[in-house]
Formats: sequence, C-alpha cells, structure tokens
Amino acid sequence: MAKIKYTKSELKRQRDALKRFTRYLPTLELKKQQLQAEINRVRAARDRVAEREAQLRADLRSWAAVFGEDAGIERLVRLARVETAAGNIAGVDIPVFIRADVSVEPYDLFAAPLWLDAGIARMRDILSATAERRILERQEQLLAEELRTTMQRVNLFDKVKIPEASDNIRVIQIVLGDEQTAGVVRGKIAKQLLQRKAAPA
Repeated sequence: MAKIKYTKSELKRQRDALKRFTRYLPTLELKKQQLQAEINRVRAARDRVAEREAQLRADLRSWAAVFGEDAGIERLVRLARVETAAGNIAGVDIPVFIRADVSVEPYDLFAAPLWLDAGIARMRDILSATAERRILERQEQLLAEELRTTMQRVNLFDKVKIPEASDNIRVIQIVLGDEQTAGVVRGKIAKQLLQRKAAPA
C-alpha cells in the first residue's frame, strides 16, 4: 500500500478516487456480463457450424465409399481466400466471416467419375464451413481474453482499490480529527497559561 499523507488535500484526493472507482465498477461489471453473453452466443454459432461441417464431411465420405473411387477431391479443391469484415463487440475488435473463396483445379471431365461435380460442390461447402468455424474460434478467443482482463479489473476495483480508498479515508479522518482535538486542547492550555500570567499574583 502506498504511503498516504494525513492532510485535507489527500483526504479530498482519496474521496475523489473512491467516487471514480465506485462509478466505474458498474460499467466494468456490465461489460463483463456483455462479454459472457457474447462468448456464449459465439460458442453456440461455432458449434452449429462445426456440426454442419462434420455432416458435410460425413456425406462426402459416404459418396466416395458408395462409388468406390478416389477422385482426389482434396487435391482439386482448395481454399483460396477468406473474406472477413471488422466487427466490434463490447469494445473488442473481432473478425466477422463474410465468405470463403474456393479455387478448383481443372480436371478431365471425361475421365472423372460422374459424382465428382457434386463432390466438388460439397467440398466447397466444407471448406467454407471450416473457414467460418475458424473465424468464430478466433472471435471466441479474443472475447475470452477481454473477459479475463475485465474480470481482473472488476476484482481489482472491488477487492483492492475501493476498500483501500475507504480505509485511507477512514485513517485520514481519524488523524485529522485527532490533530483538531489536539489543537483545541493546546489552545485551551495556552489560554489558561495566558490567563494565569495575566492574573494578579
């Protein structure tokens, strides 16, 4: 704990600090609640996308198994670019998924299995879902980091700064009160001494 001065100006400074801390704490608690709600929303969205991605992969595998051919779809289709926008949730800058651009290598239409076009379309959907899931995971990570920081601040204000300022105010008031009482007593003693000196012997 920092050394405090036992003066009226220090008392005012501590009171101002306490007022600032108590005014800022509800804002931090509101931000904490907002971040927790957003993390829950992002997790639910991520789970939905991951489930869709898993279903698409299972469908693609079942097609390939039915036709018994390995057409090498993974080599033909690749993720070229992920387009995102900048978003902001509770003061946190996050990426927002817009779309995924998928490139397809040229292939021989006559040598390829009949289902390859449908498989490539499905693979596009899988790559898009994967990109979206990764963006949602990044959002969750950024929001979780901000939530951790906000919780630390809430705890700092609630458990350290506010009690410390309150305690400092109490101590300063006691010291100033004691000094004032001592001043009054000294004044009375000085007055009595002056009266005794002034009184005829």
